[in-house]
Amino acid sequence: MDLFDRMRIEPDGPDRFTYPFVVRSCTELMEHLRGVCIHGLLFKVGLELDTFIGTSLIEFYGSFGDTKAARRVFDELPIKDKVVWTIMLSSCVNKDTGLKETRKLFDQMPGKDLVVWNIMIFQYIKAGDIQNAKLLFNLAPVKDILMYNTLLGGYARHGEVNIMLDFFHNMPTKDLVSWNSVISGLVRHKRINEAITHFHQMQSENIHPNEITLVTLLSACAQVGALDTGRWLHSYINRNNSSSNLVVSTSLVDMYSKCGDLDSARQVFDKMPNRDVVAWNAMIMGFSMNGQSKTTLQLFNRMKREQVKPNEITILGVLCACVHAGLVKEGQKLFDSMDQEHGLEPRVEHYGCMVDLLGRSGLLNEAYSLIQSMRVEPHVGVWGALLGACKLHKNVELAETAMSHLNELEHEDGGYLTIMSNIYANVGRWDDVCRVRELMKEKGIGKLRGCSSIEVNGVIYEFGAGEKVHERVEEIYEMIDEISGGLGVVGHVGRRSEVFFDVEDEEKDEVLMYHSEKMAVAFGLISMEKGSVIRVVKNLRICGDCHDVMKVISKMYEREIVVRDRSRFHHFKNGCCSCGDYW
Repeated sequence: MDLFDRMRIEPDGPDRFTYPFVVRSCTELMEHLRGVCIHGLLFKVGLELDTFIGTSLIEFYGSFGDTKAARRVFDELPIKDKVVWTIMLSSCVNKDTGLKETRKLFDQMPGKDLVVWNIMIFQYIKAGDIQNAKLLFNLAPVKDILMYNTLLGGYARHGEVNIMLDFFHNMPTKDLVSWNSVISGLVRHKRINEAITHFHQMQSENIHPNEITLVTLLSACAQVGALDTGRWLHSYINRNNSSSNLVVSTSLVDMYSKCGDLDSARQVFDKMPNRDVVAWNAMIMGFSMNGQSKTTLQLFNRMKREQVKPNEITILGVLCACVHAGLVKEGQKLFDSMDQEHGLEPRVEHYGCMVDLLGRSGLLNEAYSLIQSMRVEPHVGVWGALLGACKLHKNVELAETAMSHLNELEHEDGGYLTIMSNIYANVGRWDDVCRVRELMKEKGIGKLRGCSSIEVNGVIYEFGAGEKVHERVEEIYEMIDEISGGLGVVGHVGRRSEVFFDVEDEEKDEVLMYHSEKMAVAFGLISMEKGSVIRVVKNLRICGDCHDVMKVISKMYEREIVVRDRSRFHHFKNGCCSCGDYW
């Protein structure tokens, strides 16, 4: 832009070939006022009707959402080639008029080519209007692979998974983009087994995966704890010389960490020839969520020694490690260093971690004071952390304060009302329990269903509490009865306080034994080779009773059990847990 200003005072100033680049610079630099001034200058020099300059102006105004100005430039151009029409079509979507003007322009355009048809279909998909996207697709006189992939991606993006699969299997030709779209669509909607099946089909058709395919599948394995499948993918990556790819290697670290195999994660990390901050963050988060707080802090210090600048995610991972180990002093020091040492502004997530750290450690007043002194507005996660700490320390009064703030935020997460109900139940205030549950009914909020998944022979199985629908359900219940008998022998008494409704103790004991993670572990015991590690992923926080029972099972059956709950990992071995009963 400085060069342009100098050109203007030269005898041979800017011409019709200069202005398009200047306008595009304003677009890229988001300099709206400068761009408008240059448009005014074009009228003075008589170049406002130039087709190439007009195209750049339409794109400029479109990037700022000023569709009226873009349309004025378009209408005034005496010559409109396909490029002008195409840019205008991409730029005229307006939040007030929706796609009406865009479709009107599309219908008016002469000689529409495949690019234009694809743009219009994509605009419908972007707006969430799959029905009109499909109708327009059917009207297209000629269809190329890009058009098929555009609609396929739309089905995947908006949750039409079964329609997506039918459409995919009926496509006349498929390329790598097609396969990636269907695999990512299945992963996004938790249909992991089908995603892996499609990957195998892709290989059988000699379509070679790229970085996107591998990262998507590794992410899927990480989501559900599918370690066996993740290991197979790692072998495939090594066989096909993809292990040197930084993004793929980082995804491997993430996958192994989220499956609880820290040794493998560390091996991949240590072999990486180059590590960016994302790779360091993946390894730091891995140690943190697996309760290896000391190692997390050591790795963070090593990262700084190697002069890799930490970012907000790095600090969040180390703070989480401090939370899991109750390291109040270290956490406070790190939090204070964000601004002073690293030049990072604490985000609301960092405050949430600090509230969690202080609250879990019993420093409830300090946690509340921190919220009151926050530089940013506290969100539901911050007040939720305080509420969770109040439940842990049975502070009903402060819990009610936190709950009132949560209600003011008008969030849609019913889990916090469930926690409040449980706080009342813990102190025997059953009238208040009923009141909160009535409120949940009024708001149409149900208690989030707990479910646990386990991978056996490369297949993911999911269990709910008291699961009845499974091909081996009778054997699973027999194993639970066997476990229950063993618990009685060692003198285990169930934590009946974990059952948050007013029923007899015997019924509470029965409810506790059929929690989803116990169902998954029972299935693992009858299905997996003796001595193998049982790995379970739980969508909620593991309850105290299940935690106690897992410790007993690990000793009783001489099995290592790894449970990943909503916030961290628990490695049960020889009757002990890696969390040291602090979670």
